[in-house]
Amino acid sequence: MMKKQLFLTAFCLGSFALQSLSFCGFYVAKADTKLFNKTSQVIMVRDGNKTTVTMANDFKGNVKDFAMVIPVPNVLQKKDIRIVENSLFNKLDAYSGPRLVEYYDENPCSPRIQYDMLESIQYNNAIPTSISMKDVKRNKVLGVTIEAQYQVDEYDILILSAKESDGLKTWLTENGYKIPTAAAEVLAPYIKNNLKFFVVKVDLDKLNEINGTTNLNKYIKTHDNENIQNLRPIQISYTSPKFMLPIRLGMANSTGAQDMVVYAFSKEGRVECTNYRTVKIPSNENIPLFVKNKFGQFYVDLFERAHDKENKEAIFLEYAWNISPQFRGAKCDPCVGPPPIFTDLTKAGVNWAMNNGNQASSNVFFTRLHLRYSRNTHPRDLEFQVTPNKEHFQARYILTNTAVGDLSCNAGQTYCATVIKNRVNELENLSQLTSWSTVEYSGYVKEYYDLLKDKNILNEVKSTQKNKQPWLGVPSNESRLGLKIALFLSVVFLLTFAYLIRQKNPLASK
Repeated sequence: MMKKQLFLTAFCLGSFALQSLSFCGFYVAKADTKLFNKTSQVIMVRDGNKTTVTMANDFKGNVKDFAMVIPVPNVLQKKDIRIVENSLFNKLDAYSGPRLVEYYDENPCSPRIQYDMLESIQYNNAIPTSISMKDVKRNKVLGVTIEAQYQVDEYDILILSAKESDGLKTWLTENGYKIPTAAAEVLAPYIKNNLKFFVVKVDLDKLNEINGTTNLNKYIKTHDNENIQNLRPIQISYTSPKFMLPIRLGMANSTGAQDMVVYAFSKEGRVECTNYRTVKIPSNENIPLFVKNKFGQFYVDLFERAHDKENKEAIFLEYAWNISPQFRGAKCDPCVGPPPIFTDLTKAGVNWAMNNGNQASSNVFFTRLHLRYSRNTHPRDLEFQVTPNKEHFQARYILTNTAVGDLSCNAGQTYCATVIKNRVNELENLSQLTSWSTVEYSGYVKEYYDLLKDKNILNEVKSTQKNKQPWLGVPSNESRLGLKIALFLSVVFLLTFAYLIRQKNPLASK
């Protein structure tokens, strides 16, 4: 504990020289995946050509209606399939999510001594199958082959290959899998590319056995063993030169946009999408104090605006950091909790976090990506690459608690003028980030304006915060259409002008 306190003290001493009027930043709030409706979460680990994918399941309802169909490049072995706990996703989400941090200004008329500030810091294998000859003949008619069949804990798993999409859809329907009506057209491209299909159903008896609820109905008649929430995530590993995530099947029965958060791990650096733009979410912006109590809605609206500004196509970077056990630097600023430890990384599939000699790795890079997608905006599966970019980044928003007490001294008056300009800047940032109307918050600025003895001092000071620049995003569809029309008219004008010149001067064309 003493070691942690000493580390924090050293960190604050270093930052004190850079921002003499502020305390060290404290984590205040986070914006996790629960803020967004229809959000799926995926962990992707890339090591050479090996990919490990862990899929969180937000299914709620009767388990008899549950089915999962995932394209995979080859026939998976039982050792390639694992079940993990939901707590792994909860930890990664909480640790890497967008965060709100606050600083505290000192009163320049009665500054505290440095040690007072420091005292305020607290560190808080395939199973046998019994397939009848009738089933085999039917499968052959439909062009479907069962390549492998496993039971892994509460899940019954098949690896299928198929010759055509209608046959596969029919086979799945006849065998009790709930498949959306639009599935055939989505399955077709995967079949054409010779992919296999990882197909999952829930074994209700096994699930009740694991949950310890097998005999509960004997005593609690109203308990519904079939109505399940929070099924455990499934993890698969495979080898392929392609680093991709199939999302088209998930949109087959979608009625609108969906959100997806990808937690990606690599040895080299950031993971980025190659067939859609990867851009940083706006970050490190100063925002008004009153956002503290509505940070969740603030980030939802910020993401919505960023999504629109990027033509609803971009994938947003929300966190990127070296979280290697041997990395000695800070793994966030501020941290919302301890970083993932060896066991977390191993469960996620980061097998190199510790080598055979029990030595900690120094090359575990963690990337968090956030995507909002629909059939119209993202008709292709996501393709990724591991980059050598190790620049650290986090979605981070800053509150500044202003000084309290008497501010009538000369330094205090200068401070008040600075606060006025800072607060104007914060309101402008808020408006540009979220499209919120900020005119109604004039009292937020007036509070310190009324403390000025001489208003002319406002001409002598500048804001200590950066101004939010107008967003230069991808042009909208309407803008693109306007550019095309303007270009077409320009070409017509030039051709007409050239024709008229030739008519007046026939020698010009010879």
